[in-house]
Amino acid sequence: MMEAIPAFSSFEDASTAALRVLQERLGYRLWMVTRRDGDDWIVLASEDRGYGVGAGEIMQWSDSFCSRMVTGEGPRFAARSNEIGAYKSAPISSALEINAYIGVPLQRADGSLFGTLCAIDPHEQTELGPSDRELVELVARLLATVIERELTAVDRARQLERLRVESTLDPLTGLRNRRGWEQAITDEEARSNRFGSPASVFIIDLDGLKAVNDTQGHHAGDRLLRRTGEAIRSVVRETDVAARIGGDEFGLLAVECDAQGAADLDARLASALEGAGISASIGHATRDPRHGLTTAWEEADRRMYSVKAERRRRG
Repeated sequence: MMEAIPAFSSFEDASTAALRVLQERLGYRLWMVTRRDGDDWIVLASEDRGYGVGAGEIMQWSDSFCSRMVTGEGPRFAARSNEIGAYKSAPISSALEINAYIGVPLQRADGSLFGTLCAIDPHEQTELGPSDRELVELVARLLATVIERELTAVDRARQLERLRVESTLDPLTGLRNRRGWEQAITDEEARSNRFGSPASVFIIDLDGLKAVNDTQGHHAGDRLLRRTGEAIRSVVRETDVAARIGGDEFGLLAVECDAQGAADLDARLASALEGAGISASIGHATRDPRHGLTTAWEEADRRMYSVKAERRRRG
């Protein structure tokens, strides 16, 4: 009986094995699987033989050869990349010695760019033959397929999590409670580390709940809290997580949301709260892959308090 060949347990394992095979077959000092997130170019897996670039490293996308390759400014296969103007002028050339390059886009099923499969070497290389080029492009397609399957599975896992949050709901607003919020931060941080996914955290603090409770009674305060929850829900997507994390403090975790998306969401959130007659201070921060979501939460909290202090100063 033939010995079974086990499937890869994860995208990371598949990427690592694929890069090792490509390096052994085709050479090149560094092979990488990367993700693009805005101008962050995140290394998800690498097979490095001298550059010192490992998984988790972050470089600038706009500096890279890959940013020029995907727009057609340079070829996918450049055995003498120093002769290609677009590559020779790329800022990364001043940081790393690169004289040969391979790059193939990794695309999602909807055609959007996830990242790249790429390789560099400090020395000029011999031109790859048709079969070797086909191999690289086939590996890129296979990795893109694995990525698509895993990200689809991630979306399904998020949906299942939402079905399991009964014990983590705030009974007054219907949003998640503090326990549910902290679990969501932990779960999403694991995904962000795995796939380089962007995410942003918002902290919303009501500006007068105590005064409402003191002057109009706790029923009025409860109505204010419920209106706040409804206003937040009106602007978030199904994949986002909204929570009441304190007496008058709310949190919003926006997944797959970069800095520009966060700025747009902040404006929509402020408009929804104002339209509901709710006075609140909002702070937000986008996850930095070097520090994680907990740090983004802390930064969003600091920014919220800064906004609140400024509102008080202005009277």
